[in-house]
Amino acid sequence: MTLTTSNGVLPEPIAFDGRESLACDDLPLFTRYAGNPILSRQDWPYPINSVFNAAAVKLPDGDTLLLCRVEERTGLSHLCAARSANGVDGWRIDPLPTLVANPREFPEEIWGIEDPRITYVPELKKYAIAYTSFARGGPGVSLALTKDFRSFERFGVIMPPEDKDAALLPRRINGYWAMIHRPVTSLGAHMWISYSPDLRHWGNHKIILEARRGGWWDANKIGLCSPPIETSKGWLMIYHGVRNTASGSIYRLGLALFDIDNPEVCLQRGDSWMFGPEAPYERGGDVSDVVFPCGQTIGADGDTVHLYYGAADSCMALATGSILGMLAWLDAHSGSSASNTL
Repeated sequence: MTLTTSNGVLPEPIAFDGRESLACDDLPLFTRYAGNPILSRQDWPYPINSVFNAAAVKLPDGDTLLLCRVEERTGLSHLCAARSANGVDGWRIDPLPTLVANPREFPEEIWGIEDPRITYVPELKKYAIAYTSFARGGPGVSLALTKDFRSFERFGVIMPPEDKDAALLPRRINGYWAMIHRPVTSLGAHMWISYSPDLRHWGNHKIILEARRGGWWDANKIGLCSPPIETSKGWLMIYHGVRNTASGSIYRLGLALFDIDNPEVCLQRGDSWMFGPEAPYERGGDVSDVVFPCGQTIGADGDTVHLYYGAADSCMALATGSILGMLAWLDAHSGSSASNTL
């Protein structure tokens, strides 16, 4: 099966510790890197509270870039880039914040900017960064373009509050740009898709995946994690689901597959979660029991996935998996119907 991806390769093998995320039938999909966490506040060149929820991309020079959410000691967040030759260690962190809130020109950023997702757009020859802007009205989706992660063309808020968990698809669908995002409405916290002719004006909004009801692992709210992966079978999406328990919320990861030409059509949805908080750095932190990826890179084989995720809203971690493995898991763990409203 042919897999098409826009990300690059992790050039050197890396060691993993054998601690695997287990699905209901003990089938491992992702394996944690033995050296986790790969980035924490102790690594930062200036004082911060925590670093987590980083977007990821492979650069033309071979470096892996993580655009990290950095929470300041004020409680507000900005974005800061870290680069590594092997995507694992030796991170070179920008000495100053890379992208900061600009509430004078963009008042929707008065309380900071958070949780970016990066998509390389070949038509524009630029990287599109969808991120959460935070202000009195709540979180909204903002967009910026860049060629080098040094200078940025900012579009401001494109999806008003309350909205977040957004990523742009890398190419137009039927002539229109498409964005996955998660507004909160009277209908609940579900995943939507919207379309735009120019990246500024958005419409034709449709729900594509609903949070389930009752006792399901993703019954409270759901949202896109890292940008969708384009495969010959469809858009493969890793999404997070939140379950409320007596001791708090648990953030776990699931899988869904959407039609390649009509991404508002869900073809498959996993019945169970496939990766959840298990390691100590995921179970305890500023927000316990959270695994939250905002980016991945794809290896030179077109199959290996290097998933970068925030752990307990406190540090960055890495796990590795397989696109073919995820697609096979979906075949085995989704019902015969593509229903998304259980």
